[in-house]
Amino acid sequence: MSYTQKQIAGVDEHQPLGDQQLDVLRFVNENGPITVGEMAKAYGTPRGLARTTILTVMERLRTKGYLSRRKVEGVFQYSPRIDQDDLLKGLVGEFVQRSLGGSLAPFVTYLADSGKLSVREVSELRRMVESLEAQEAKQA
Repeated sequence: MSYTQKQIAGVDEHQPLGDQQLDVLRFVNENGPITVGEMAKAYGTPRGLARTTILTVMERLRTKGYLSRRKVEGVFQYSPRIDQDDLLKGLVGEFVQRSLGGSLAPFVTYLADSGKLSVREVSELRRMVESLEAQEAKQA
């Protein structure tokens, strides 16, 4: 099951994620649970971001409901509230609703015209279409 912000209890659907917030959330998802100090060293330093900036971004993500934190041996460890696949499905769904008026046709056209799909991705898309067709056939 994929989740949209509205379906995730505690996620503020009125505050979309910025690019940096999404990048931090992905990093936490791949490396969490993680402390602000660990995050600052592994993520912030290579990008020229101060520890205070990392703390601010992580706290905003927590306030929006994307991260949780718990104190372990006196230090807060941050973890994602949903896995990355579900997060990305929700973000794509919101993009389609907001930017494309709910229609997938412009998105699919972009994918077809961009020429950036790998053979594996095309195969996966075919499998998804076949699965959708099978579901529709069962419902008919």
